[in-house]
Amino acid sequence: MAGQATRAVRLCGTSEVGVPSRALTAGPLSVEFEGGALRYVKFGEIEVLRGIAFLVRDENWGTFTPSLSDLHISEDKEAFSLRYRGLCEDSRRRLSYEAAISGRSDGYLSFEVTAEAETEVVTNRTGFVVLHPVALAGKAVRVAHVDGSTEESCFPLLISPSQPFFDIRSLSHQITPGIWVTCHMEGDAFEMEDQRNWSDSSYKTYVRPLSRPWPYTLTAGSRHSQAVRLEVSPSVGTPSRVFAKSTAEVEVGRETVGRVPLVGIGLPEEEWVHALTASDVLRLLSPQFIVPWVDLRRGAKRLNISALGELCRLVDTEVSLEVVISDDSNPADELASLADGLTSSGLKPAGVAVSTAADLKSWQPGAVRPLDPEPAAIVAAARASFPRARIGGGMFSYFTELNRRRPEPDLYDYISHTTCPTVHAADDRSVMETLESLPSIIASAKAFIGGLPYRVGPSAIGCRDNPYGKAPFENPSNGRVCLAHMDPRQRGLFGAAWALGYIAAFARGGVEAIAMGAPTGPFGHIYRRTDYRQPYYDEVADARFYPAFHVLAGLAEASSRLLLETRRSHAGTVEALAYRGAEGPVLWLANLTEEPVKLALSGLPDPARCAVLDVISFEQAACDARILHSAARRGSYSELVLDGYAIARID
Repeated sequence: MAGQATRAVRLCGTSEVGVPSRALTAGPLSVEFEGGALRYVKFGEIEVLRGIAFLVRDENWGTFTPSLSDLHISEDKEAFSLRYRGLCEDSRRRLSYEAAISGRSDGYLSFEVTAEAETEVVTNRTGFVVLHPVALAGKAVRVAHVDGSTEESCFPLLISPSQPFFDIRSLSHQITPGIWVTCHMEGDAFEMEDQRNWSDSSYKTYVRPLSRPWPYTLTAGSRHSQAVRLEVSPSVGTPSRVFAKSTAEVEVGRETVGRVPLVGIGLPEEEWVHALTASDVLRLLSPQFIVPWVDLRRGAKRLNISALGELCRLVDTEVSLEVVISDDSNPADELASLADGLTSSGLKPAGVAVSTAADLKSWQPGAVRPLDPEPAAIVAAARASFPRARIGGGMFSYFTELNRRRPEPDLYDYISHTTCPTVHAADDRSVMETLESLPSIIASAKAFIGGLPYRVGPSAIGCRDNPYGKAPFENPSNGRVCLAHMDPRQRGLFGAAWALGYIAAFARGGVEAIAMGAPTGPFGHIYRRTDYRQPYYDEVADARFYPAFHVLAGLAEASSRLLLETRRSHAGTVEALAYRGAEGPVLWLANLTEEPVKLALSGLPDPARCAVLDVISFEQAACDARILHSAARRGSYSELVLDGYAIARID
């Protein structure tokens, strides 16, 4: 019905439903089958692998969603088996494959695929990927290589900028004292990359080494067979089951553990004018700083500096620029011209970070980058043109590129980077699981930035720039698409829960500042009409606020407050952020799952005031900028039930 949002739209901004999964068990072995892949391979209650999937990726690293047919499943207490056909195709290529999966109660698991290129298939990767969970960081691993040699090592504790292991035939790790799991990989040489670089919650072992040329072509009619097999040794004995409590416990401590970071917002060039028209609402959001993106590759004169200056004057907050210059430019001339234009508009940035165009793209470890202009020359030019501004270093792309080109700390006043949670997978659970990797990103960055202030963002669910291909992907059907510029979940409760989890993780990590998304547009918090459909918001005249607006506004208001320790029994299910408010502790909660979760809360005053942003209050929240204040109710909140992706504020 027009004007009413469905539950799917309220949760994820789209009526498209995620791919369902099916649980399969054989004694203590359990897996989930979803979209042709296996997830959450467990032995007893211990997660052995995060996933196994046969993937086809195009020349821009876009991942095909396979069409499945002829699915046959059999299952009893001691074993399960599954067969299906998969098809990956677009207007240029077509590849089909037959898959067979089987599992036994002794822990044996097999996933075999035979693929046929029905046309020429240009691809960057076609084959298996195996994901080991981030909980293995620092744990021992035995690597068997293709040449028969073996290696005793550990999963990297800090994030490895390059592949930690090459030419892999099998990987073994201990899941509990005396019980080891070995993952065998057949059909080609495999190697591992530390996927935490991209904020994935896994170590990924993939087929076809990156030292070989890519993209490459599978000839029409060629057939390719691969397999992944899992064995538990000894085959007898099962880890004792530890059943998780159904109620998630959250405790607010009394000790302070730092301060809430400064919370700001990004400002892409294409949103300058749109944000200006929404400046009244942007003032309600009260960002502590704004990060305009300024691209000088087409010259400073084409920029609408007057609109940017007027917006910054109206919002009246700190401005930190991200400036892109050409690879063959004279940075002194380009930045001086920009500084003159900003001065004419009355804009005096507090921070300036500069990137060459080359550093917007991904470079493999050891690759030869352009030599000019050198970082020192860029910094000198920035300091000359903006003598009163802090000069930032780092990358406008993801932590990956920062880790691969680590900055010289002595050059800069702060370091920054961003992240995107849809680089490798775009389903709801994978996107939310990227929050698990953020502590590793923080620890790894701090290990090499030399104590400099650490800033993050602007970050959003969507991809603002694609370091791995021509551009972010279009998403006209409001789907869940890897590296898409527009992700519909930015408009749903999912986006609000993810944003709270993101800010909470970096707050615990002690970063100085976090910038999120944009005021309007694909990464926005404020609705504007666009050339892509926005269910519900396009139909309701008064709907102006996405759910994430309320999280960002509330936490921007809390910037620099003393952060309180929180303890959670279900870290992957519930997120919590607490700080000292004007009248006592303030606790923010987010359900990171689609299903309702029951909470047991402690460490809060009784009574307290609580406001909930969920599917019931969604429509009111779309029209009321102050809903987390106006809808707050006084009562006792030692227990609370949060619906899918719901947010609660208690104070």
